[in-house]
Formats: sequence, C-alpha cells, structure tokens
Amino acid sequence: MTDSQPEPGTRKNVLGKPLVACCHAPRTGFYRDGFCRTDKHDRGRHVICAEMTAAFLAFTRQRGNDLSTPRPEFDFPGLQPGDRWCLCALRWREAHEAGTAPKVILEACDASALQVVSIEVLQRYAIAGSH
Repeated sequence: MTDSQPEPGTRKNVLGKPLVACCHAPRTGFYRDGFCRTDKHDRGRHVICAEMTAAFLAFTRQRGNDLSTPRPEFDFPGLQPGDRWCLCALRWREAHEAGTAPKVILEACDASALQVVSIEVLQRYAIAGSH
C-alpha cells in the first residue's frame, strides 16, 4: 500500500457507500487483499468486482488476458465461472460493448469505475440483491 492509498474501509463504492470486499478466495484486487481498489501504480484500474462467466473468460482470453489458466508462479489459481474477480474497468466496458460482460457486485466496485462506466450501465449488470 502506498502512502497516498487509503485503507479499503475508507474507499467508496459506486453507490457512494464504504467499499466492501469482492473476494478472498481466490484473493483478488490489485493489492490481492480482496478489495477492488486502485492507485497510480495500477495501470489496469482493477476496480470492477464481477462474477466470472464462461463467455467472459473466453472473451478476455481472446483479447490476450487468459484468466482461466493457473499461474502458480504468480500465486494465481486460474478462474472458473462463478468466481469473483476485480476486473480492469476498460476490459469490462469492452466486454459490455461486445455483449459478454459479466454481472457485477456494486458494493464491491470502487467509485473510480464511474470514470469509465456509468452507474446506469453497471446497475443493469448488478447481481440481484447486491445493493
């Protein structure tokens, strides 16, 4: 964590409330602390908490980011449909535009995601009961 990066509990989500964890198993987030929070070192802006689908995993693999294959050297187990993961905001928007965006957990999406995707679009993909 950098000096400029607030603790997870002080971050706001896209609903304007305290950011909640996305997933601890597998451990996700730029900091691998379960939270979809970012700072200036995170070039991908991993701020959208999403529930993986086979369609999205295939889509992102075709775009050069294989999230399905385990990478033990990076302590990465590989994702399966149903896993939750902090996605790059631009990749999620790209998937939305291609019709393959996964559902999101609004409470776990960092407010900075709204710089890339509108709240109205995110709400259409919200997992029922997630807000």
